[in-house]
Amino acid sequence: QVQLVESGGGLVQAGGSLRLSCAASGRPFSNYVMGWFRQAPGKEREFAAAIRGNGVIRYYADSVKGRFTISRDNTKNMVYLQMNSLKPEDTAVYYCAADRTYSGRYNLMDEYDYWGPGTQVTVSS
Repeated sequence: QVQLVESGGGLVQAGGSLRLSCAASGRPFSNYVMGWFRQAPGKEREFAAAIRGNGVIRYYADSVKGRFTISRDNTKNMVYLQMNSLKPEDTAVYYCAADRTYSGRYNLMDEYDYWGPGTQVTVSS
């Protein structure tokens, strides 16, 4: 069983930055693909970014590419999402998720086995 807890959300002005963190319990953390998803009010949850276990291979949604960076520290069981040049449309609840076995479907919610409770990010214009 893996437990995930996000932190780092908050209120920021457009153009600003935030860094989200996700603390994971369980072993072996380095085997999991880790993802960040987000859900805006009235919209479906959508993929933002994912990172393979080795920390080298990363994937991004087109909407965040070039502005967000996902990273992980396997020694600390942590995953991060650095968000720069934030826009009002980035406002959402951000969720951390873990996938036990990589199948290439990193952008699909049902691929992931474990989810955190989420952290709110609000970007004001």
